[in-house]
Amino acid sequence: MAKKEQTNNKKEKKENNKNKKSFFKDFKAELKRVIWPTPKQLFNNTVAVITIVLVTAVIVFVLDVAFESLNKYGVDKIKESVTAINTTSEDSNNTTTENSTNTETNETNEQNADANVTEENTSTEANETNTENNAQ
Repeated sequence: MAKKEQTNNKKEKKENNKNKKSFFKDFKAELKRVIWPTPKQLFNNTVAVITIVLVTAVIVFVLDVAFESLNKYGVDKIKESVTAINTTSEDSNNTTTENSTNTETNETNEQNADANVTEENTSTEANETNTENNAQ
């Protein structure tokens, strides 16, 4: 059995060597079939690629700056409008509160004035009654 294993190992090694040799032969044959660009074509293609990359970079940069500025000023304007709305709401709430407070104060003052007039009328009547009683 040991002889069979050694024989199998030798066969496998020979096959691996053949596969490696044939791989490199096929690889070399394939490279010969490739149509390589001329130096002029290589230069033109390189310039085209670099130009396209630069143009794309400029476009992305311009869009980035534009959207950043729009976002910055847009957010500031939204903040200003929200602040203005809140200030207006607070002012109207304060005005409403002041108006209701003033109305309540006016009603209280009117009631006090009515009470004072009633008291004056009562005291005037009492004085007249006292004067009449004193006269009699």
